[in-house]
Amino acid sequence: TDNKTHIVMGWLLGHSFDLQENLEGQLLSAVLLENSASPLMRALETTDLGHAPSPMCGLEDSNREMTFVCGIEGSEPERRADLEQLIESTLQKVVDDGVSQERLEAILHQLELHQREIAGDQFPYGLQLIMSAIAPMVHGGDPVELLDLEPVLATLREKIKDPEYVPGLIRRKLLENPHRVTLTLRPDEKLEGRRQQAIKETLARRKAELSDDDISHIVQRAQALEERQMRKDDDSILPKVGLEDVPLQMPEPEGRYDAETGATVYSRGTNGLVYQQVVLPLPALSKDELLLLPYYTTLISEVGCGELDYLQMQDRISAESGGIGASFTAKGQIDDVQAMAGYLIFSGKALSRNSKALTRLLKDVYTGARFDEKERVREIIAQIRARREQAVTGSGHALAMGAAAQGVSSGAWLSYRLGGLAGIRGTKELDQQLKDEAGLADFCGKLAALHNRIRSQNRQFLLIGEDDQLSPMLDELGTCWSGVSAEGEGNWSMEPVSYNTREAWLTSTQVNFCAKAYPTVAVDHPDAAALTVLGGFLRNGYLHRAIREKGGAYGGGAGQDSVNGVFRFFSYRDPRLAETLDDFDAALNWLYSEAHEHQALEEAILGV
Repeated sequence: TDNKTHIVMGWLLGHSFDLQENLEGQLLSAVLLENSASPLMRALETTDLGHAPSPMCGLEDSNREMTFVCGIEGSEPERRADLEQLIESTLQKVVDDGVSQERLEAILHQLELHQREIAGDQFPYGLQLIMSAIAPMVHGGDPVELLDLEPVLATLREKIKDPEYVPGLIRRKLLENPHRVTLTLRPDEKLEGRRQQAIKETLARRKAELSDDDISHIVQRAQALEERQMRKDDDSILPKVGLEDVPLQMPEPEGRYDAETGATVYSRGTNGLVYQQVVLPLPALSKDELLLLPYYTTLISEVGCGELDYLQMQDRISAESGGIGASFTAKGQIDDVQAMAGYLIFSGKALSRNSKALTRLLKDVYTGARFDEKERVREIIAQIRARREQAVTGSGHALAMGAAAQGVSSGAWLSYRLGGLAGIRGTKELDQQLKDEAGLADFCGKLAALHNRIRSQNRQFLLIGEDDQLSPMLDELGTCWSGVSAEGEGNWSMEPVSYNTREAWLTSTQVNFCAKAYPTVAVDHPDAAALTVLGGFLRNGYLHRAIREKGGAYGGGAGQDSVNGVFRFFSYRDPRLAETLDDFDAALNWLYSEAHEHQALEEAILGV
């Protein structure tokens, strides 16, 4: 339990449906916590009172009354007063020193960008707007007013011209606000034992009080519940969507290739935003270099660049873009999951008026990122460790599936080593190694060497914007990147992976996550579509009832991963272990032995 305490401070603010109050809260949160150059975030990242800033940091505006929260994780209970003093002194310093006009303009730039962006990665944009309008409607506000922030942003632009405006917000909403609480969450190794003992004692007491009639009644109710779980519902009374309502072909945007710049260009309605990517094949990396990639892609936008240190770069990124980052993707061929190819992608977005600045920003990071700010690197790795450890309970089913599938294909192995349970263990070991100065210097040197190899690769570009924005973007791209050489070297590949896995991992969670994996086929195989439908068919027909309704887990299911050629069963927050693994096998027996209706198959197809 050492260094596992979570300490946060919270303030109660105004009504979330009051747009002026809401945007002032967002402005306040961004000034203090937006990135590592923000004063409060910097204080929480660099203090030795805890391991990392709390993931709860920021403004919570989904309730009727908003809350502003900040704090740390990986601390000790006796450090509460020190943390309060740190936060209060940091807030007072911001009040005394003020905030530069350039910084405030950059924050309003971010608010405008988020207001304009049409994002649809999770569900349709129209549905996102409806969901965002629900909260103010429930709490008594105007849901339509919330969808147009331009008038309030214009008012804020005038208010921030007063140098006392933001210090006044911090003083009024935080420093002088009596509606404040400090919460300390301390781990207790004996807590679960006391809970279980209390449950046992309560059940024993209740059982001793039962009469014969009470026992008979409980048995009857249990039988009735089982009968109800097994009974087929009459879903004909519900509205129905059929296969005929779903188009066979998804609409695909048409792009064009510009040979002079090596850019693929798409003209789309973006509501005044532009998107850019730099795509390059991964060089032939060793295993050790490959394991550096998750840290490299996280750090690349968090460190200094050229003559700017990391704090100055954070301010530049905020002022010129809606965010930049790097990612790594590796996939097999459509007909062979073992034939891997990998790519690194540098990406960014910005308002169209900043498209030139975005191009230069991506080029500068690509060519000039530095890994010599050793303390900054150590801080980010500590934060990565904290986030990964925290994610175990929430993502336990995905981690279990990754562990079960690790030997099925090279892509599954790579996911397990970089982002799975083995990756989490590796991050913990790395965090310990970086406490030694020699280990930290060696790690930073390896990152710099990896960056030098990556930036020498041949590259391509992807540009997305509205039609009138594309020609200037192409011109700037050609001008900006014309002097950047790219010799290119051999591309990365992996040896095939195939072995069986029978593992159990122990972690600090009160529930279990079970998984079982079978090697299957790649996406181009005729069976891939049927296997994709099979996941939903097994979940709806058998697994939900067996694992959730009867077994008591929060959830369970199955699915085909055609990218890695594996079919996986899983359970989520499960009180059982071996019984759930038996249910996975029983699901296949049910599939073979039972007669199935066409409607169930149609529902599974519609669910894909």
